[in-house]
Amino acid sequence: MADPKDWIGLSLLSGIGPAKLSRLFYDDWTPQRLLAQTDHSPFAISNENRTQLIDFVDQRGALWEQCCEVEASLTSLNARLLMPDSDDYPPLLRAAPDHPILLFVKGNVEALHLPMIALVGSRHASAGGLRHAYQFSKALTEAGFVVSSGLALGIDGEAHKAAVELQKPTIAVMGTGIDKVYPARHKGLAEAILASGGALVSELLPGAPPLAPHFPRRNRIISGLSTGVLVVEAAVKSGSLITAHQALQQGREVFALPGSIDHPGSRGCHALIRQGATLVESMDHMVDELRGFLGGYRAFVDTAQQKTTQKRVSAIPTMEQAPLLEADLSELDASQQRVLQGIDYSHTFVEDICLNLSLAHDQLSTVLVELELFGWIESVAGGYRRIR
Repeated sequence: MADPKDWIGLSLLSGIGPAKLSRLFYDDWTPQRLLAQTDHSPFAISNENRTQLIDFVDQRGALWEQCCEVEASLTSLNARLLMPDSDDYPPLLRAAPDHPILLFVKGNVEALHLPMIALVGSRHASAGGLRHAYQFSKALTEAGFVVSSGLALGIDGEAHKAAVELQKPTIAVMGTGIDKVYPARHKGLAEAILASGGALVSELLPGAPPLAPHFPRRNRIISGLSTGVLVVEAAVKSGSLITAHQALQQGREVFALPGSIDHPGSRGCHALIRQGATLVESMDHMVDELRGFLGGYRAFVDTAQQKTTQKRVSAIPTMEQAPLLEADLSELDASQQRVLQGIDYSHTFVEDICLNLSLAHDQLSTVLVELELFGWIESVAGGYRRIR
């Protein structure tokens, strides 16, 4: 088995990114072998890196001290470093062609070996999107899946919260070191994830800050851990679509929740559906579609490497499915129902509601407030949008 310190040390050298570290690992180019290489060896190292490696092999110098600091941090965090040749490394992630060599885990490592579904979406989600994320995460968790996401604001946070409230494991893949929760307001959520049997995961060394290049790297781990990815709300250019496209390259299933054509957060999902992603209209539909993975998870893992070359998504007819939510209007009185019927799922200006219903603004205000408090509508610029 590889010595973790060797690969931590190599990852810290200039010019060694994730792809090159992977090639070095699988060709067994340890620091000792790199120093012994001839001029014809495939991995030439700079004079600066050679000097650092000489000291490192002698267990001295700045590079060696950095590795010792990483090990000390892991001990203080009660965290572990998993590598691809370890039995504890998630098997489905290992099957992904772009899996990380270094995987830092804080929490329940066993949860990484359970059937997992990624749930991702916008940081600036609508109230309806947040509600959908929570409900789908809850349904998937209750069906026996572990939900993974990125610990971000918006859709990610709601996905984790649903599992935490059920006291079930959820996996948060981070774009920082596992000792730095980002955003900071999710520190309590991260602690709750650990308390409920979940785990925090990152390929970045402890202390790594939330830099922009870190998040695309995080996204491929989210999809790589999972048998499928559900996108709830996403713009056409977003990290969520990056996750979905990486899932395709890894041979995973992709699901997308449709929305209003007027809502920018629906456009990414609609683009995925046009490309063949499974359109999801109900929680029961998605759970039924995925339930087979629970019994055949090992077979799925065994064939995942072959599926990565197929670059496909599931495409089955779903339009006959029931709506996502049954709108029970019986809880509303006649005036509330009348106003609700005059509000569109995309956007309706207050002036248009007044005009269409022949109501004065002051007559309308009370009913609008009631409908918003009851969770039927949400306020948007200059008006309201129906959310159920």
